[in-house]
Amino acid sequence: MIITIEEARNALRIDGEYNDDIIIPLIESIPDYLYLTTGRDWEDESNPLAQTTAKFVLQLWFDPQTQDSERLKRTIDGLLVSLTALGRSYNG
Repeated sequence: MIITIEEARNALRIDGEYNDDIIIPLIESIPDYLYLTTGRDWEDESNPLAQTTAKFVLQLWFDPQTQDSERLKRTIDGLLVSLTALGRSYNG
C-alpha cells in the first residue's frame, strides 16, 4: 500500500477503527488507480508525491459530497499531472 491505515485515518481526521471496513478497500484501490492514471507503479517505493496524492484521493473517495470536493478534484488533477511527468522521467 502507498499509505498505511494509520496514515489514512490521520488524513481523514478519524480516530478509532470503526470506519476501517470502508477505508481499507479504498486505500487498497489507490495503487491501481494511480497506475492507471499515471502509467507507473508507485507502490514499490515511498514517494512523498504519490503518498500525498493518495491521501487527497482517499479524502475525495471517502466523502465525495463534501463542500470541498471540487477543490479536491482540481488538486488531485494537478498532482496526477506531476506524478505522470515524474514517472516518465523515472522510466527514462
